[in-house]
Amino acid sequence: MKKIGFLSFGHWTPSPQSQTRSASDALLQSIELAVAVEELGGDGAYFRVHHFARQLGSPFPLLAAIGARTSRIEIGTGVIDMRYENPLYMAEDAGAADLIAGGRLQLGISRGSPEQVVDGFRYFGYVPADGSDHAAMAREHTRAFLEVIKGQGFAQPSPRPMFPNPPGLLRIEPYSPGLSDRIWWGAGSRATAEWTALQGMNLMSSTLLTEDTGVPFHQLQAEQIQRFRDAWTAAGHQREPRVSVSRSIFPIVSDLDRAYFGGAADSQDQVGQLEGGSARFGRTYAGEPDELVAALAEDEAIAAADTLLLTIPNQLGVDFNAQLIDSVLRYVAPELGWR
Repeated sequence: MKKIGFLSFGHWTPSPQSQTRSASDALLQSIELAVAVEELGGDGAYFRVHHFARQLGSPFPLLAAIGARTSRIEIGTGVIDMRYENPLYMAEDAGAADLIAGGRLQLGISRGSPEQVVDGFRYFGYVPADGSDHAAMAREHTRAFLEVIKGQGFAQPSPRPMFPNPPGLLRIEPYSPGLSDRIWWGAGSRATAEWTALQGMNLMSSTLLTEDTGVPFHQLQAEQIQRFRDAWTAAGHQREPRVSVSRSIFPIVSDLDRAYFGGAADSQDQVGQLEGGSARFGRTYAGEPDELVAALAEDEAIAAADTLLLTIPNQLGVDFNAQLIDSVLRYVAPELGWR
């Protein structure tokens, strides 16, 4: 395990029990937590994207703001729902945010998850082509996005441009070199992980798999990772791929920690139904630091990945979450080989 970052869903609610009561709170606190985690020595700040929800829905202004306030940590998403995206406009936003951050953007993208509204992408103006479906549309948007961020010209210049053009076909601007190697696909199955490798994208795997073979979650996820790596090698890509996994990890080092998470100490995998199919959900890890070290050492997927993303309860506020992440970095991560 080389890198540890956090993954925030950016929830907000006007409830008096929440420390994050508005969209403004969610955005500004996300920036402050990223700054705090960089100061603590963490490696990344990642954000989930959901539309039509009281969560973070427009990632690029946030990523650019964090890029301007930090200098070292990776900044990313986990994940952007490509059903909603205009590939060329997204390429412009991503290029700008990456340049502001000095090449630290790590974009997790995917088909997306169950939505707040029925076929929400239709409200954004996107409809699957005849004979296709929303998943295929997401992959087509992805194909176009990956193509244009390579920086090659494809658009015919006007013979009477407002400003002088360089020679040849024009590309999307701003172009950020290297961004195309920092795109991740959020894969929910072993087959999708193999497809991800063929596309030359890094693998982002979470605490949910949209299949179940009866083995523990971490073993199924480790098999997914191995299939990804095998497919990557077979595809003949020249660079080394990256793999991230997400986990809910709560070291109990104070009475407040115990009050919040003591009841999760006996958490186990869960099997359920998602969009009409079987799904396996990973357990929550909560306990004293030495207990967590022993339990996490048995997690085969964490051992197989190079990046661990800590899912955080962002509505508990910046101070609590900074302390939570510090506890993982201080008491747990070094025992698992971090750095």
